[in-house]
Amino acid sequence: MVRRAALAALILDGFVASAHAVQIIDDRGKTFDFKTAPQRIVSLLPSLTESVCALQQCHRIVGTDRYSNWPASVNQLPKVGGGIDPNIEAVVALQPDLVLMSTSGRGRDRLEALGFTVVAMEPRQLADAERVLNTVGAILHVPPEQGAQRTWREIDAAVEAARQSLPARVKGVRVYFEVSRGPYAAGEKSFMGEILTRLSARNVVPASLGPFPRLNPEFIVRANPDVIMIGNRSMQEAETYPGWGAMRAVREKRVCSFDAAESDVLVRPGPRMAEAARLMARCLADKAP
Repeated sequence: MVRRAALAALILDGFVASAHAVQIIDDRGKTFDFKTAPQRIVSLLPSLTESVCALQQCHRIVGTDRYSNWPASVNQLPKVGGGIDPNIEAVVALQPDLVLMSTSGRGRDRLEALGFTVVAMEPRQLADAERVLNTVGAILHVPPEQGAQRTWREIDAAVEAARQSLPARVKGVRVYFEVSRGPYAAGEKSFMGEILTRLSARNVVPASLGPFPRLNPEFIVRANPDVIMIGNRSMQEAETYPGWGAMRAVREKRVCSFDAAESDVLVRPGPRMAEAARLMARCLADKAP
C-alpha cells in the first residue's frame, strides 16, 4: 500500500509538473515553451504592460517603453525607449527573461540574437485582444478563471452595460473615430470600431479599408458623420483639416475631443476597454443628434 501510494504521488507530481509547462504561439507564428513563469519582464507595448498588471503580475515587470503609464506604479520603472525605437542596451542591462513587444517593433532580431526570449503580439480586433490576454495569462501561469477569463468577462459586461445605458436615438448614429493625426482612423474591423458597433453606432470607415487606415481628409467630408471622436494626442482639432469646417458635425459641435489620458484608454486594446466603452457611450449620449 505504501509503495502504491508513493507511485501515485510520483504520477501526480508528474501531472502537476507537466501542467506548469506552457506552450504558446505569438503573432509571428513562433512557438515558445515556458516551463516556468518569467520573473523579469520588459514590456515595450502599453497594452501588454496593462495586461500583465491586470492579471495582478505587475511586480514581474522590470522595465517598460516610454508610453506605458498605467497603472501608476509602472511610471517608477526604467523606461527603455519606445516600441518602435527601443534602447537595446537599456533592455539588455535589465536582464529580462521575457521581452513583450509588438510585431512591428524594432530590435526584436537583435534581442533574440543576444539570447533573449521575445514574444511579439499586436492585437487589432476584439478577438485579438482576448487571445492576447489569454496568452499573457498562460505565459505567466495565471489560472484563466482567476485572470484572463475573469478580466474578459468584466470587459464584455461593461461594454454591454454601456450599450444598455444609451438612449434609443443613438442607434445607427454615424461615427468617425480618429486614432491619430494623419488622419488615421479606427475602421469597422478595429477593436474600437467593433466596440462602436456593439454600442449600436455605425462606423463611416468600412472594414474594406482595414483596421486603422490613413485617409484623405476629403473622405471624411464626403462621409459626413453625425459624430466625430478625436483624441488630443492628435495634437490638433478636427476643424484644422481642409474642408472640415463645413461638416455638420463640426458646425454643430458634435465633436468629442478626448484628453490625453482618455485617449490612452481608448486606443489601447487591453483590460481598460471596459472604460473605453463607457467613454464612447458618454460621447454618443451627449453628441448624437
